[in-house]
Amino acid sequence: MIDDLPSLMYLLAHDDAADGPYDRPRTQLLLRAAALIDLALRGRLRENDGTVAVSGTRPTGNPVLDGMLHDAAGGHSWKHLVRTHRKRTLTEVEDRLAEAGILTVKEPRTPFGTRRLTVTDQAVPTTLHARVSAALRGDDAVRDLPAADTALLALAAAGGVRSVVSRQDQKTYRARIDACTGTLAALAPGLEKAVRHLPTTMIAAQGGMGGG
Repeated sequence: MIDDLPSLMYLLAHDDAADGPYDRPRTQLLLRAAALIDLALRGRLRENDGTVAVSGTRPTGNPVLDGMLHDAAGGHSWKHLVRTHRKRTLTEVEDRLAEAGILTVKEPRTPFGTRRLTVTDQAVPTTLHARVSAALRGDDAVRDLPAADTALLALAAAGGVRSVVSRQDQKTYRARIDACTGTLAALAPGLEKAVRHLPTTMIAAQGGMGGG
């Protein structure tokens, strides 16, 4: 069963009409942030005076998360880790979903082409969308929601994934989205800040920011 946050975030960001993510550069950053949150929830990453620190040496068995643990070992900021190696992480997530039979991958014909990716079972993203929609529109207190669902909602809102959080949703549920994003502070204040700053980071990425 695929339940790591980077994979779930990818499925939320997938656009059937585009044969891939709704926006590849933005999705790359979302997946990096999702991996950081996942590892923080597992107790494998923590914050030490604003710097990310790794707890333990045992691998997770998930190549995406283990790659992030390796990246984090150098003692960087959360924002730095969101920005770096993002193309690699996107490819790793796509390969993981393909190996699980959730995606089919058609490689580009030219070196400058883009992969074409199709979800093989629409029930998987449909169920996931329903979970995040319930977190957005439901009556349960944010503190009572699954941490994965609040994190995915916060990321989708920050990344402008309109199939999950529309522009009207951003206005109508502003306080709830803010509360979901705020839950990340309990994991690490810098991690919450990095997610809140994702819109700005994405603009910078479109301007040719390095770290791919």
